[in-house]
Amino acid sequence: MQNMLFVWLVLLIVFIIVELATMGLTTIWFAAGTLVAAIAAAVHAPLVIQVALFLVVSIVLLLFTRPIAVRYFNKDRIKTNVESMVGRQAIVISEINNLEGIGQVTVGGQEWAARSRDENLEIPVGTVVIVCAISGVKLIVEPKI
Repeated sequence: MQNMLFVWLVLLIVFIIVELATMGLTTIWFAAGTLVAAIAAAVHAPLVIQVALFLVVSIVLLLFTRPIAVRYFNKDRIKTNVESMVGRQAIVISEINNLEGIGQVTVGGQEWAARSRDENLEIPVGTVVIVCAISGVKLIVEPKI
């Protein structure tokens, strides 16, 4: 039984080290499950109970608290580079025609290949558009209303 306590504590340390290295809320849930299993091992619970506690606690925490934690930790995250383009205004400098696979816009002084969000809509030069998404190296846009 003492060997299992040692195993759970080693796993706990490994999960914590991985979490500290990644800071991505990836293994902290399993560390909590491991802690509960280690406590069960310390009170001499059977191995089946220890493993069951580990699995149940880890899965419950992962399913129910991870979305809240991710939302909380990412609320002040500043979008950078390409992801900061979504929602910005752009000006069409070359007609956008998805059927022909052509079109360009400028955003913040930079030229980007662009396609219309609506496959059948052609957007003429000079139109102000909003960036809706990014697909590869192309901005997906729609006319500003």
